[in-house]
Amino acid sequence: MATGFFWDERCFWHAGGTYAFTVPVGGLVQPQAAGGLPESPETKRRLKTLMEVTGLWSEVTPQTAPPASRDDLLRVHPEAFLDRFQAVSDAGGGELGLRTPFSKGGFEIAALSAGLATGALRSVLSGQTETAYALSRPPGHHCLPDWPNGFCLLANIAVAVESVLAEGLAGRVAVLDWDVHHGNGTEAIFYDRDDVLTVSLHQEHNYPLETGDADACGEGDGTGCNVNIPLPPGTGHDGYLAAFDRIAAPAIARFAPDVIVVACGYDAAAIDPLGRMLASVETFRALAQRTMQLAADTCGGRMACVHEGGYSELYVPFCGHAVIRALSDSAIEAPDPLADMIAARQPGPAQSRFIDGWIDELAAFHGT
Repeated sequence: MATGFFWDERCFWHAGGTYAFTVPVGGLVQPQAAGGLPESPETKRRLKTLMEVTGLWSEVTPQTAPPASRDDLLRVHPEAFLDRFQAVSDAGGGELGLRTPFSKGGFEIAALSAGLATGALRSVLSGQTETAYALSRPPGHHCLPDWPNGFCLLANIAVAVESVLAEGLAGRVAVLDWDVHHGNGTEAIFYDRDDVLTVSLHQEHNYPLETGDADACGEGDGTGCNVNIPLPPGTGHDGYLAAFDRIAAPAIARFAPDVIVVACGYDAAAIDPLGRMLASVETFRALAQRTMQLAADTCGGRMACVHEGGYSELYVPFCGHAVIRALSDSAIEAPDPLADMIAARQPGPAQSRFIDGWIDELAAFHGT
């Protein structure tokens, strides 16, 4: 079965607010020439364009999905928050949380982004596709039920997961988040649940500063169903794969989900302005292939990726292309233009020993 590719041009039109990088303009902070936050439409638009130019576009099944319904959103977000978001959006836009500006129509675009994630997950669980990719924008994994955060206006993956659970399409869902930032919103929403496993591979104390520690393991019925894997800056290609193999994969296999959802951020890449992790195109390709094998071993190959962060307009398209190439089992490659440079900057022997020891400690703590 072909890989479903869920996208909508309107998601590229999300905009709002006046920032210089992550700082509001004002006082001595001058506007930037390009304007706005690092989260821009160009990384996503250039990924789609690269797929068209290489021919990978012809090896997926492009489609869209309706916006998340009010019922879908209410399973995650309180009615009062949705009403306020809608009202501010209708009035011309604004900002409700932290670093989450939006313009008029922002509510509808955010609901569409959550709808793309939901459509991708439904397509996998209904058997329409074996794998799927949602080019969602704005992203979602930092959004709390009533507080947008870190470019995320609605909790896209949580909305999708709650929808398929409510519809009886799945009983157990594993969410694997390899965005460089901790998936604090997804964690918070499912923290006391035993039907959703949340696993986050992230740079330690990057964003948010106060979440993502290994000892946050869930509570109540959800005890043991939240696995944080905070990694040191400069972890690099081998370290990422070791953390996946030694901690993330065993935890997901032990949980035995019906489907794996990947919070697919590319900001762990070596040249990303918001991360310091030295991952490469090959890192993301290998993570995707490993996750596909894990899905084949645990849940009949059912796997959906939902686009999250990644802020290099040059590099994100190549990372995303590699993941989608793996999902669709395609031979079409977009060679990494920075492969030699990134390979030369990978951890040396002493740092590699330090990272191995760090991962050993995390694996022992999580019992994997």
